[in-house]
Amino acid sequence: MTYVNLVRYAVVCTVVILLACGRSSIDSLDTTRHDDAQPLRGDTLMSQAEQDRRIDYVEFLTTNISETKRFYSEIFGWEFTDYGPDYTSFSDGRLSGGFTAASEIAMGGPLVVLYSTNLQNIEARIREYGGRIVRETFEFPGGRRFHFTDPGGNELAVWSDR
Repeated sequence: MTYVNLVRYAVVCTVVILLACGRSSIDSLDTTRHDDAQPLRGDTLMSQAEQDRRIDYVEFLTTNISETKRFYSEIFGWEFTDYGPDYTSFSDGRLSGGFTAASEIAMGGPLVVLYSTNLQNIEARIREYGGRIVRETFEFPGGRRFHFTDPGGNELAVWSDR
């Protein structure tokens, strides 16, 4: 899927979600805090001003939704919500994102880097759950990290200051 097609897909998904919620535009979203409102992410709702110019959502492609969900939930504790057979969203407790089904994954682009207090433990679990280490642990000023691919083919990294 080309970048242009991916952007078109994201726009279509946003429109579909808005229409499913009975809204005709993003401007119609109610972002005010109500006494009975539940936090969308983490412990508190962020105001639009607090969200301004911050990464809000990260989407990945995957060749296998169920394996991807198992991998990230078992290793990193992410929670998932399915939106049909070809899309699932996740929350890691701080950031949200999603995985959409694709026939193949193109390498390159931004590298998502996760943090762990125990690199050896996370590396072992990544291998156990079908991930592949593509760059062995190396040191850099301030810490160490390694790169891996998940069962769906996405490359990420894990770093630690320990």
